[in-house]
Amino acid sequence: MSRIAVVPGSFDPVTLGHIDVIGRAAGIFDELHVLVVHNPDKSALLPIAQRVSLLERSIAEAGLPGNIRVTSWSVGLLVDYCTEVGATVIVKGIRSQVDVAYETPMALVNRNLAGVETIFLLPDPANAYVSSSLVRQVASLGGDVSPYVPAAVAEFLQKS
Repeated sequence: MSRIAVVPGSFDPVTLGHIDVIGRAAGIFDELHVLVVHNPDKSALLPIAQRVSLLERSIAEAGLPGNIRVTSWSVGLLVDYCTEVGATVIVKGIRSQVDVAYETPMALVNRNLAGVETIFLLPDPANAYVSSSLVRQVASLGGDVSPYVPAAVAEFLQKS
């Protein structure tokens, strides 16, 4: 039986912290779906198709394994997607206790709804403070985001 997991996120934009979590999760599971989702509580910088493209380029740049599939989902619950692809685990990167407090209720509901477990991965300490919203803010003010994002993302944001 193949072990399939999903790493969901808005990835707006993808950061080196995301790539770290994706790479480590890809080493744990046979198949890893990186799922770009729309977060109605956030106003997006990039359209979903652009986020998917930047994720694919960033994963390739990082030399991550071939068991990673990048896609998007905008209809229904995350656990509906998990059920559709046979995933039994959701992987979430967490940076702080704030993330744990936010993610725990969702993890419990996902387990209750569909029997899908959630695993939390801690980031590399070098990326523990980096968030997509911080990257968006620095980029919008003309700052250098290259220490926080893959090269493909830095190039894209510099052109935008």
